[in-house]
Amino acid sequence: MPTRRELVAGLAAIVGEKNVLWRPEDLIVYEFDGTVETQRPHAVVFPDGAGEVASVVRLCNQWKMPVTPRGAGTGLSGGSVPHRRGVVVATARMRRILEIDPVNRIAVVEPGVPNIQLSEAVAQHGLFYAPDPSSQKACTIGGNVAENAGGPHCLALGVTTNHVLGMEVVTAGGEVVWLGGRVAETPGYDLRGAFIGSEGTLGIVTKVVARLMPMPETVATLLAIFETVEEASLAVSSIIAAGMIPAAMEMMDRLTLQAAEAGLQCGYPPDAGAVLLVELDGIAEEVESQVARARAECLEHGATEIRLAIDAEERELLWKGRKGAIGSLGRIMPNYYILDGVVPRSKLVEVMAKVNAISARYDLPVANVFHAGDGNLHPLLLFDDRVPGAHAKVLEAGAAMMRACIDAGGALSGEHGIGFEKQQFMPWLYSEADLENMARLRPVFGNQGDFNPCKLLPGGTGCGEMAQQASAVRAAGPDAYV
Repeated sequence: MPTRRELVAGLAAIVGEKNVLWRPEDLIVYEFDGTVETQRPHAVVFPDGAGEVASVVRLCNQWKMPVTPRGAGTGLSGGSVPHRRGVVVATARMRRILEIDPVNRIAVVEPGVPNIQLSEAVAQHGLFYAPDPSSQKACTIGGNVAENAGGPHCLALGVTTNHVLGMEVVTAGGEVVWLGGRVAETPGYDLRGAFIGSEGTLGIVTKVVARLMPMPETVATLLAIFETVEEASLAVSSIIAAGMIPAAMEMMDRLTLQAAEAGLQCGYPPDAGAVLLVELDGIAEEVESQVARARAECLEHGATEIRLAIDAEERELLWKGRKGAIGSLGRIMPNYYILDGVVPRSKLVEVMAKVNAISARYDLPVANVFHAGDGNLHPLLLFDDRVPGAHAKVLEAGAAMMRACIDAGGALSGEHGIGFEKQQFMPWLYSEADLENMARLRPVFGNQGDFNPCKLLPGGTGCGEMAQQASAVRAAGPDAYV
């Protein structure tokens, strides 16, 4: 293990002194993502290009120094938290759009490009990039690849893996390789597909070939207002059963609506029990027909009012509230813990009732905002981390909610990934043989245990004492290795 001076000098020799952070006051902002867990790295490095990334990885491997890849740090499962400290490799300098090919509908970008900037750059060609996480103004394409990110508009079009054709990656062993290519189908094993969603445990993406989509001719956005979440949930199943796959179908409950309206003034009815945001797109005649059918299904299942956005400005305002709703919950409590379970649409009502029962049992307010169309729930447990015992209580309640999703035939994650947060829950879904076979993929890419450790698969030694380690680091001082 190198001294701090040796570590900083070695990294600076690769990327330049100004692109290495090591002082405690600089490292603080790299010790967390969007979850409730924290851990401070020994250093943060900002390479520029695959060559520098590979050199950093090889140096860390030589020193057996843990490596944690990081995009914008907007992740919601602890994926970019350096749980065994070491070096964080941040891709913030790699944010160039290298090529736009409107004829073949592809773009080649670096991993640090913010998600929304890709769609903005190709809009002049009548194209867009489909995956649109709620954090799309900040989250990066590289982070989206690592987590196989989704978003509200992925109901009909699919998530990141459906829109990435190929990637240049630096493996955990420090090799630069290409996975996939510039076309949809390539021969051989789908290593591209294995890498997407591997949560930084196999390597770091350094270039991405993204598939672009043509902008739809017509877009219509409905806001359906209900007295209860149960009625809105039944409307979701009914719309799908009627043969429609909307571009998006999002639900927010009363607590979420109240916070979003107070903070963003989007025209939401704060006294409603729930609202359903339904977006339909395509050929004008087809969209007009689907709007009528979706309206009828909502009314049949108890909608008290249905609003149709009259123009792009009003539609954007409705989506502003949906995508900014989570941040608005800070008006109610200083902290939130967001979950990411998936259930069959037919079990939405049943599981939502269990979520509310768990909220009451632990005396923790819960706000619900989720991708109702594909059964991807996002209960947000609201709490104050300054209250003794609150942190442990919210994690216990969250585990109970995830268990309810699994018991209903669901999954542990729809888009946020497993990360550190849910890795110990993986045996709920997979046998020991399943997990062992997944783990066998890591050495193929050169990961011998130090590349984004304690993520995705159930952790081993050193992966369960993060809170104690963080406390020890602060007590020991900035120059101590703990």
